[in-house]
Amino acid sequence: MQHGPAVRRRKLGEELRKLRHAAGLTSRCAGALAGWHQSKVSRIETGASGVKAADVRLLLDVYEVDDPHLRTLLETLAGAAGGNGTPWWHAYRGLLPPEYRDFISLEAQACSVRTLETSVVPGLLQTPAYARAVTRATLEELPDATVESLAEVRITRQAVLRAREPLKLRVVLDEAALRRQVGGPRVMREQLRELVRSARLPHVRLQVLPFSVGAYVGLANSFVIFSFPNTSDLDVVVLDHLTSSLHLERAEDLEVYSAAFTTMQARALSAVDSLDLIATLMDDA
Repeated sequence: MQHGPAVRRRKLGEELRKLRHAAGLTSRCAGALAGWHQSKVSRIETGASGVKAADVRLLLDVYEVDDPHLRTLLETLAGAAGGNGTPWWHAYRGLLPPEYRDFISLEAQACSVRTLETSVVPGLLQTPAYARAVTRATLEELPDATVESLAEVRITRQAVLRAREPLKLRVVLDEAALRRQVGGPRVMREQLRELVRSARLPHVRLQVLPFSVGAYVGLANSFVIFSFPNTSDLDVVVLDHLTSSLHLERAEDLEVYSAAFTTMQARALSAVDSLDLIATLMDDA
């Protein structure tokens, strides 16, 4: 099973190793020219450790790489691989499985997210009470303190929507997620109210897939498409399963899921009509 940043560290390492070979340098020589020990070059190339974008720039200078697109791609890849300092979710490393930490890392680095959700409200739009109810329902055996911490992580993730350059979020949401009484009527009224508020943000677009569309591609599997600044070469699709996540980075996979999302947007209600439906459900709740 592939996991986002870990895969990206290896991908970055492979590309840097190829460039070192093309430059005719051994890892010892490359380290010496960069002012490092040979072991640092080896750790970067094997993906054993993260690397900062500044270190990537230094290696590219050593390898005399002038291609601006390639430089931008590899520097961005360094950030996507988690090489720019200790992230906030590191404090929860004993609580969160690696695939969830990878998901949060991708979310934090992305400039836009497209998500199809078939059963629950996306984590970036959940209220604390809804987040606790979903966590409790899906992980019944956990103690209350752990459920509270996991809900806290989900709410903390939402900072990407309040950043100076906020994440651009596009959501296609199955009507079922709006009607399912997660946490009871009071929790759902609050959640529906939050959806209306969030959907009015300029960087958020929410569309509802009504029951009237019938079956559709993606009905059985929710998915998320992460896009990153400067280049589409780093885009990744994440398929979420009950106990794991699958990351797809091949161009052909991205094309299929991007096309599926575009199709779902076309079949869904408009953003305005979606808000009207949510408002109606909120009044009836």
